Amino acid sequence: MPEASSAPLPASICVFCGARFGSDPRARELAANLGELLAREGVTLVYGGGGVGLMGVMANAALAAGGNVVGVIPRFLLKREAGHPALTQTLVVETMHERKLEMFERSDAIVVLPGGIGTLEEVIELLSWRRLDLHAKPIVFYNPDGFWDGLFAFFRASVAQRLTPPEFLKAYSSVTRIADVIPMLRGASPEDFETDPRVARLT
Repeated sequence: MPEASSAPLPASICVFCGARFGSDPRARELAANLGELLAREGVTLVYGGGGVGLMGVMANAALAAGGNVVGVIPRFLLKREAGHPALTQTLVVETMHERKLEMFERSDAIVVLPGGIGTLEEVIELLSWRRLDLHAKPIVFYNPDGFWDGLFAFFRASVAQRLTPPEFLKAYSSVTRIADVIPMLRGASPEDFETDPRVARLT
C-alpha cells in the first residue's frame, strides 16, 4: 500500500456491498467497522439504501456513530431490500441505471466490499467509465482472503490478451484490511476526483 499523503479525504464515499450477509462470520463486523470509520472521519456514506444484509449493517453503524448516510434505491426494491427508514437522506429512483448514476454523482470515491452479482455489476460499470476516461475517482476494493482475486486475474488476463490497455490495471487498488481503506484514499490527489460530464449521458 502506498504511504498516505496529505491529500484530503473525499467528502463522500460510495460503498457497494451485498444485500445479504454471506457465509463469512466476520462480514457483519467488518461492514459495521467501515460504517463507523467513515462516520468518525466525517465522510458521508452513499450506498444502495437498503436496510438488509451487509448494506444495512454498515448504514446502521454509520448512523449510530453520528454519520451522514445517503441511500439511493429504486422504487421496486423498497420492499425486497427493505428500504432503510432512518437515513439522513433517501432518494427513491425508478431504475437501476438511475440508482448507479445518483450514487456515482453524489460521491467522490468508491469502495467495494465483498458482494454478489449486483455488487459486481455496479463496480464493473464504474470501472468501464474509468477505462473510457469519463472519471478518475479512486476505486478501492476490500479484498479479504482474496475474495476479489478471481476478478483481478480476469483483468490481468484481458490485458495479457491485448483486449484491455495495461494502464487499466492502475484504475483501482485493493486492501486486505478495513483499516487500510482510509489511508489508501488519503493517498489520492485532489484531481483524482474530477469527473467528465459525459458520464451523465451514459444512462
